Amino acid sequence: MENFRKVRSEEAPAGGGPEEGSPGSGPFADLAPDAVHMRVKEGSKIRNLLAFATASMAQPATRAIVFSGCGRATTKTVTCAEILKRRLAGLHQVTRLRYRSVREVWQSLPPGPGPEPTPAQSLSVLKNVPGLAILLSKDALDPRQPGYQPPNPNPAPSSSPPTAPTSKRSLAGSAAEAGTAKRSQPEPRVADKDRTA
Repeated sequence: MENFRKVRSEEAPAGGGPEEGSPGSGPFADLAPDAVHMRVKEGSKIRNLLAFATASMAQPATRAIVFSGCGRATTKTVTCAEILKRRLAGLHQVTRLRYRSVREVWQSLPPGPGPEPTPAQSLSVLKNVPGLAILLSKDALDPRQPGYQPPNPNPAPSSSPPTAPTSKRSLAGSAAEAGTAKRSQPEPRVADKDRTA
C-alpha cells in the first residue's frame, strides 16, 4: 500500500439486521427517548466524557445512558462504561457488538519522472469495523438477554488515600533508608584536623 493513497472512505450498505434499522434506532430499540447517548471517538478525552455522563446520571430524570464507539474507540468505550459503573453503584449493563462495513478507495501514486505517464489505478477495499454499544441503566433490565451484566454486589471502595503500610518489614525498610542517608553524608577528614593542631 506504499504506492497508494486513500482517496475516500464510505460506509457500505449493510445487511439490514435488527440492529441496523433506521438511523435513530441504534442497537437498543426499546430504549427510552430521554436516555443519554455518548458517542465515543478515538480522540475523545475520557475525563470529558465521564464528567458529562456523571452529571447526566446524577439527574433523577435520566434513567439510562449508552456509550457507543467503533474501530479504535472500542477500548475507550469499555473504559468509560467501567469507570461510570464504579462511580455509580447499582447500574445494570447490556453490551451489544456489531460490525460496520466500510469501503475504502485507494488510488495509485504517480510514478517518478518517466517518459510516459501511466493511468491512475484504483483499488477498493471492504473492511468490517467492530463497533460496541454499552447500555447502563438504573432500572432493572431483562437478565435473559445476551450481553447482560448485573450490578456489582460489592460496593465500590471509598476514594480515601491509601495509608502507609505498618508491617515490620516496611518499618525496617524505612529505618534502613534513614541509616543509608546518614552514611552518605561526608565525614570530616582526619588530615584537616591534624593541620589545625
